[in-house]
Amino acid sequence: MTKILNDTEVIDRIFAHLDAKTTDVGERVWREPVESYRSVERFNAEIEMLRRLPVPFCPSTALPEKGSFVARTAALTPIVVVRGDDNVVRAFRNSCRHRGMAVSNGTGCARAFVCPYHSWTYGLEGNLKHIPGKEGFPGVDMAEHGLVPVKAEERGGIVFVTQDAPISDGALDALPDILDPRQDMFDHGEYEDETNWKLMAETSMEGYHIKSLHNRTFYPYGLDNVNVVEIFGTNSRIIFPFRRINKLRDIPREKRRINGMTTDVFQLFPNTHLSVLSNHTQLIVLEPVSPTETRTIVYRLRNLDADGNPVDLELAKRDAGFVKNSGIEEDREAARSIQTGLNANANSHFTFGHYEKAIVHFHETLHDHLAKVT
Repeated sequence: MTKILNDTEVIDRIFAHLDAKTTDVGERVWREPVESYRSVERFNAEIEMLRRLPVPFCPSTALPEKGSFVARTAALTPIVVVRGDDNVVRAFRNSCRHRGMAVSNGTGCARAFVCPYHSWTYGLEGNLKHIPGKEGFPGVDMAEHGLVPVKAEERGGIVFVTQDAPISDGALDALPDILDPRQDMFDHGEYEDETNWKLMAETSMEGYHIKSLHNRTFYPYGLDNVNVVEIFGTNSRIIFPFRRINKLRDIPREKRRINGMTTDVFQLFPNTHLSVLSNHTQLIVLEPVSPTETRTIVYRLRNLDADGNPVDLELAKRDAGFVKNSGIEEDREAARSIQTGLNANANSHFTFGHYEKAIVHFHETLHDHLAKVT
């Protein structure tokens, strides 16, 4: 696992920024053509890239027992992941080998997958176990008609899926250990927005907008344009300190604890971010639907208290409710507004400056990976 700054080092850097009235900055400016947010050709290349990278599909805790499954669309492909009887997580193309209907939907727990069309039945390992009226299908080799597998692996409490021949290790190449197996999932959901997935991703990669966009939600508790930004491999971490972190100044350095003093947002390349907040953590996957549509999948987990136990459920729900109903809504509206604004043809490109270090890194990495598929 990749080493990242520890709590003490993060606190030291935040205090240094507060005292000097500075923030972490990048060294480069990036100009991204606006066509990248509306071009069908670019969108198709991005879908191809997503299929050829290990991309987070769900947290491991979403598959808590043998037979637990999650079925959804990833990079426009119906996929189902399931924990087998051997406790190994596997992934398959969610399509019956008879007539192609999905064999599972949503989430749940099953002993087998039964296609609702004609009841062809598959085991948790994807093997075809039963064909009703098998005599009507002479020559069909059951061993050759199992569900089509795709690569699945569990790393750092997250299930990653790679659909096609990989072009790189993506986020796995430098993945920090973020989730704890004792964290349990208490909520999940999804929503759609009429905006490009990259515009949604960019909203969580910088703190330059906190005071202006989140003036009545996050800013009363947070700081404007004061961030710690770490780059590791294709990924990044952006740390947003709360004003209350100043209370730690009166505590001996070796006894300071950062929990509840910051929000840490890990950007897992290319389309996922994992936000560690005061009482809960949310894994957010941005699924491109079209150049101008994004489906956002959200999994919410309880954080651990000082004794290593999940925090009170009501605390986690209250934490999640504040984030979901305030700042996230403002970010979504900003992304939708930018997408609409493209029609004004006022810009040939967007300019990302030194305060947007993580976004520059994201686009540089995206550019390099797209070159491998086009």
